[in-house]
Amino acid sequence: MFDRACDLVEAALAGDERRRVIAELSAGRSPSRALTNLADALRTNLRYLNASDTSLDGLVAQLDVRTRHDGFHVLHDWDGKAGRVNPQTIAADVASFAVERRGDEPGHQIAAAIALDYHYLMLLALLSLRAWDQGDPASNLDRLDRLLATLQGDGGSGHRFVSRAATLLLVATAHYEPAEHGYDTLLEKVRSLDRRHRRAVAIDHAVAMGCHLRFGLEATYGRDVAVMRADNVADYPWLRFSIDTLLDEDAAADPVVAEALINGLCPDPSSFLAREEFVDRFAPRRGELVEAFERFRPGEGAYSPLAFFFNFSHNVVKGLVVDAVLRGRPWTVGLNDLLTGLPDGDRGGNRIDAATTLMGYARRSPDRIRGRLTPAIVYDPATGRHAFGHALRTLRG
Repeated sequence: MFDRACDLVEAALAGDERRRVIAELSAGRSPSRALTNLADALRTNLRYLNASDTSLDGLVAQLDVRTRHDGFHVLHDWDGKAGRVNPQTIAADVASFAVERRGDEPGHQIAAAIALDYHYLMLLALLSLRAWDQGDPASNLDRLDRLLATLQGDGGSGHRFVSRAATLLLVATAHYEPAEHGYDTLLEKVRSLDRRHRRAVAIDHAVAMGCHLRFGLEATYGRDVAVMRADNVADYPWLRFSIDTLLDEDAAADPVVAEALINGLCPDPSSFLAREEFVDRFAPRRGELVEAFERFRPGEGAYSPLAFFFNFSHNVVKGLVVDAVLRGRPWTVGLNDLLTGLPDGDRGGNRIDAATTLMGYARRSPDRIRGRLTPAIVYDPATGRHAFGHALRTLRG
């Protein structure tokens, strides 16, 4: 089913097919009616538009059932207040939200194109968890890389979601799950990948876990590391895998690896220094690694992922999509861009804009954490510098 689903998604993304879909849903209709038609279509994977979409809808349903059995609700968010999984898909929720908030504003076709692309992103995220179902998982992830490039290519909305298939695993799994048994099983599958793919997953997860746990340390756990460790039993094995994998690379010579390492180590360096196998590998290289880390101390002018804190990676992706749909203008900065300060240059300003835009939304709709209203996404260089300084002092010993 993996290959067949990829074939059908590839056909849906090819050429001007998505533009044709938007034109058909919008023809002769008001902006609000066109967006309503899109939301309705997304609920059934566009099956009523042509026969291939009917086939894809059936396959998606089967793959979703399998993936739920594995412990992941990729296409549907968790409703914490109701204590259940939302009946409507995440992408359809966004399209419905656009109907409510945009009304009959102009620019609806761009908004619809972004929402449609988001729908296909979520299908690719679902497929990333099925890469081990048949054939070679590394080759399957490479195919998803190509589909992702097509999704974000000339035939689409121009919105940037993520940069590679390894990050789709984050989009698929980095939101709340009522049961956590799937994370250990998935990690064992990732361990079976070749070095190139393990490295890509490790870089993404080291930084994302760093941002996620720093948020928890500051907001959820009141800087109580012991409580954070106890409440993140599914996250720490992934973080240890990421750090161990990156220690196999030459971090002193590779700034991408060095940045990911310090980001992953930053929330809880003491937990790694308590591991004999980590100390045996880190101690002989302590001086050169600490020197390599120093480059990534957060400053005021340049973007730093060490100053970026959030509850779940997928909320970063979804937040940028919601903002793009409301404005009718795509973001060219995606999740991977926000997980690195490299390369230096003009894009840093765009990343700061994206991070502060997300923080603005989060401040307007805060969560209640430990009795306080708290934004779920924060960009704060001062807190990032504090966390970085504490981590380096701890690692120096």
